[in-house]
Amino acid sequence: MQHENNLLIFQEKEIRRVWNNEEWWFSAIDIIEVLTESKDPSDYWTTMKRRENQLPTICRKFKFLALDGKQRATDCANMEGMLRIIQSVPSPKAEPLKLWLAQTGYERIQETENPELTAQRAREGYKNLGYDDNWIETRMQSIATRGQLTDEWSAREVKEGQEFAILTAEISKATFGITPSEHKVIKDLKRENLRDHMNPLELIFTMLGEETTRQAAIERDAKGFFENRDAAKSGGSAAGKALKSHEEATGKKVVTGENYKNQIATAKKKVKDLPKE
Repeated sequence: MQHENNLLIFQEKEIRRVWNNEEWWFSAIDIIEVLTESKDPSDYWTTMKRRENQLPTICRKFKFLALDGKQRATDCANMEGMLRIIQSVPSPKAEPLKLWLAQTGYERIQETENPELTAQRAREGYKNLGYDDNWIETRMQSIATRGQLTDEWSAREVKEGQEFAILTAEISKATFGITPSEHKVIKDLKRENLRDHMNPLELIFTMLGEETTRQAAIERDAKGFFENRDAAKSGGSAAGKALKSHEEATGKKVVTGENYKNQIATAKKKVKDLPKE
């Protein structure tokens, strides 16, 4: 079963990954960028595949959110495949990356055996990025709410990937009046995770829309994409009405252009500048 995509940071570079069939799959292009610092890692990867025709056979396509806000299929390899790719790129950065991949795999195994570790590590990660405790608890609740909704969709014959993305956009449009990609533009985000840059109220109304959608799907016994799309519009509309009432009462907009990029960059710099023992 494929889980929600995750974004990791290795030496200040973003590496996309997805958990599928009980193992992590990593974006080959992101790994190439880390190893080579190429200005065009996509072209570099294409050249590698032409030179070594075995490389495409160790990869699978998974969809990730691209800079234009669309889901695009990307070559990914599991741990064994990534080590094979690393061997094909002579680089002094290879050894640290191998150790990082091994540690990532070990941590996932631990989390599978003890799911509470996932939440604990997420909290620690957000804390290290400078988020306060109230925001972190709201974000953790939003992750749980999202997981419950996607589980409900899967049980109701909605397909992961494009159908999930369309339903999510429907909830967002009905709640905020904008799609997630439009929301990212407002916040000046590109590959960053939108929800990691939402303020607490944005997270709360996102949760309200998703939980109301889940309840609507259960009450209607919605089956398949189209019936669940109607439930998504209904759930988002209910959240949208609540949001409008809040804005009228407070005179303040829920959606803002504020993001946490500066905070995150400052937190990463502090870690980077710590003296080596």
